[in-house]
Amino acid sequence: MLTKSKVQDFLKEIEVDDLVSNFQVMGNDVYIDMTSHSPAMHEKKKLEVAMKQAFASEFGEHINLKLKIASPELPATPVTNEIKGKQIPGIQNIIAIASGKGGVGKSTVAANLAVTLAKMGFKVGLLDADIYGPSVPTMLDTEGQKPISVEVNGRNLMKPIENYGVKMLSIGYFSGANQAVVWRGPMASKALNQMIRDADWGELDFLLIDLPPGTGDIHLSIIQEVPVTGAVIVSTPQHVALADVRKGIAMFNMESINIPVLGLIENMAYFTPEELPENKYYIFGKQGAQFMAEDLGIPVLGEIPLIQSIREAGDVGRPAALQENSKIAEIYTKTAQNMVESLVERNTNLPPTEAVKITTMAGCSPKKK
Repeated sequence: MLTKSKVQDFLKEIEVDDLVSNFQVMGNDVYIDMTSHSPAMHEKKKLEVAMKQAFASEFGEHINLKLKIASPELPATPVTNEIKGKQIPGIQNIIAIASGKGGVGKSTVAANLAVTLAKMGFKVGLLDADIYGPSVPTMLDTEGQKPISVEVNGRNLMKPIENYGVKMLSIGYFSGANQAVVWRGPMASKALNQMIRDADWGELDFLLIDLPPGTGDIHLSIIQEVPVTGAVIVSTPQHVALADVRKGIAMFNMESINIPVLGLIENMAYFTPEELPENKYYIFGKQGAQFMAEDLGIPVLGEIPLIQSIREAGDVGRPAALQENSKIAEIYTKTAQNMVESLVERNTNLPPTEAVKITTMAGCSPKKK
């Protein structure tokens, strides 16, 4: 498997590491930003050809090398499709909880992280951005409740539902329990933006956004609408889940999106029966997410076991992290602490994330008659 360390060693071997400002490895794709020795176009082309030949010879023809070569006198051309987005007043950090694949327990992790952060003394909000399969009302025991309208500075805003110290909004509060939400992308995005902008969130340390699986309309709506501070990726150790997680991480790392990934949470890392609490059975594989995190250079924030009480707690609307002095509460507390530490490091070393303005609409225009 191609790793970042192998690429780094090879760049030193061919003596171009001093020209490289940044590089990423995503499966068989290698992204490299570098500076040419000369501003001449033919010199930059020679460098590109030489790099591709060297990588093909060392790692094989299947490697897809993507180069961005800047001239030495001029800084790299700034990305024009990133603009400073409007902050949501009072919200300090916006964290996207994402996964490339469904069924990995992302919503369960988001709900438990939210109540854990609230227990730690933070002011927390949770936005259920899964328009077609909202689960927050069930998991946080707020089914059947309806947000009320409040007037704030002359505007009528939605007041989020609150339970366990967490403020939350979900499309599930507006649709019936047995009512399917059959909307096209633009309508779903509009509903999501209303829950973000037309809500009285108040003062929050964290707004967690529980994203749906995949990389589609909802994800683009979020990154266009608000400056997301960072993303937390949830996956099981299973290979088929990790393959999709790579795509999710690649989306956040795209140059036009550029949202820092705070870390990876390995959910259902192992099974522990209640009667044998010291036993661990690796049903979905062992440490798969950890190996991938190491390969991608991102931290593992926590390993959440597969415990029956987590499922039972979610079904009755009382997240397992609220179980005092339990093993699962201890694990979620440590995971939340790791996430906060990663966030502090991100906020110390990186500038604020900007909301993205998508300017490329190739393929979206109607055919000319």
